[in-house]
Amino acid sequence: MTSAPYSAAPAKAPTTDVPPVTARPVRRMSTAMRLRRRVRTLLRFETSAARLEKQVRDYVMGSLELFWKRQTIYAAAALLCGFYYDLQVAVMCYLFIQFTEFCDTWLSLQIVRWKGGSLREARRYRNLLFLSAVQSTAAIALWAAIVAEMEGISSHFMPLFFLFAAGLFAAVNNHQIPQILALRLLMYTVVFLYIPIDDLLQVRPPIQSFLWLQLFTVVFVLFFVIECSTIFLRLYRRGLDQLDEIRHERDRVQAAYEVKSQFVSVVSHELRTPLTSINGALGLLRTGAYENDPTKARNILEIAHKNSVRLSALINDLLDLQKLESGQMTYNFDELDLAAMVEECMGAMETFAQTYGIQFDFTPPDEMVVVHADRDRLHQVLDNILSNAVKFSRRGEKVEVRIHTTADRILVEVQDHGIGIPPNSRDKVFGKFTQVDSSDRRAHGGTGLGLCIAQEIMAAHGGSVNYTSTLGEGSTFVIDFPIKDEEE
Repeated sequence: MTSAPYSAAPAKAPTTDVPPVTARPVRRMSTAMRLRRRVRTLLRFETSAARLEKQVRDYVMGSLELFWKRQTIYAAAALLCGFYYDLQVAVMCYLFIQFTEFCDTWLSLQIVRWKGGSLREARRYRNLLFLSAVQSTAAIALWAAIVAEMEGISSHFMPLFFLFAAGLFAAVNNHQIPQILALRLLMYTVVFLYIPIDDLLQVRPPIQSFLWLQLFTVVFVLFFVIECSTIFLRLYRRGLDQLDEIRHERDRVQAAYEVKSQFVSVVSHELRTPLTSINGALGLLRTGAYENDPTKARNILEIAHKNSVRLSALINDLLDLQKLESGQMTYNFDELDLAAMVEECMGAMETFAQTYGIQFDFTPPDEMVVVHADRDRLHQVLDNILSNAVKFSRRGEKVEVRIHTTADRILVEVQDHGIGIPPNSRDKVFGKFTQVDSSDRRAHGGTGLGLCIAQEIMAAHGGSVNYTSTLGEGSTFVIDFPIKDEEE
């Protein structure tokens, strides 16, 4: 196996007369940059399908609920305009607005019947709502501008109040989709400013004139409407963020419940199998059926003993996992000869390997390698890696074990020539109560905890457990340690 490259200490560069580099002064963020960042934050495009779908549906449901209120406002405005200004203009503007209302309502009903799903569809409906908003906003703004033109030079109370009401209506009811809210406010602002500025350009009065006062009042009202829009938008987004947190918490609880169910299933199976075997063996001996056949009685006791060992290993794994998760695992670090530790573990595993027809091939390092580790925990990690290599190797093959060092790491490689691991299986390999193949797990009696525990133990040693594998050819697991600094 080719070990992962590690960066060596950088070499000293030759000394040359290089002028010192002066640090660039930190530029303060300008007002324009702050404003642009704030607008970008408020009008950010959503990338979550669920979040954008909720925004679209909330916008549509609010629009449909306010349908009759809007109709009442439009009818009252048309009556006032027709009675005090021009009936023909009032009818034409009212029909234009009704056309935009028809388009908007038809689209809203389509979205209500939409079953939801993809982000692409949600964006398409949002864009269609945006185009519909362009129509309706243009109709309202055009109506106000026409009324203002018919009034001539005056206070323009009706068109300005009409625009103020439309802007406030948008701030309160269109904040679900910030792009549409920004569009409406922008178009209303243009007409809002156009009406008093047009009078000023025609008359060019002194600053004491009520026309200037009208412009200043319009600016103040616009600030009020924009501030209201920002407040409602922030409140709505805060609600969306809280909903996302609740949804995330729900998914986390669901995942925890699934892990718990998997835990109960795996543990119950692993406990039931050895317990059934032990109970069966003891039941046979209790009946006295093999009093005259000590050989069979000894075999039954051997089966019971093996299953009790298996049961003990499962309980120990569960206890170790609980200690690791709660941070209560204790370590007794010492200076250990790594090669001697590996040979000791292979010796303890020799009988187990022979039952599978496997031999170990150890390549020791050229020089003694010392690691700072806990003997028992390191033994536990090596036993797990070696036993897995034996179990998943083909009969008659060798398990190769090598120790070598790089610039800053010490590596122990355990290579088997077995079935290999499929790609993209890392989560299953190092997960809790998981194995790549459930049939292999049952065949070899594992609980799916060994490598998870080994990884946590090596993390406490400042190292890690990793692997490379080719399906059908075998796997190489690598345990790495940091090289202890001589000054420590």
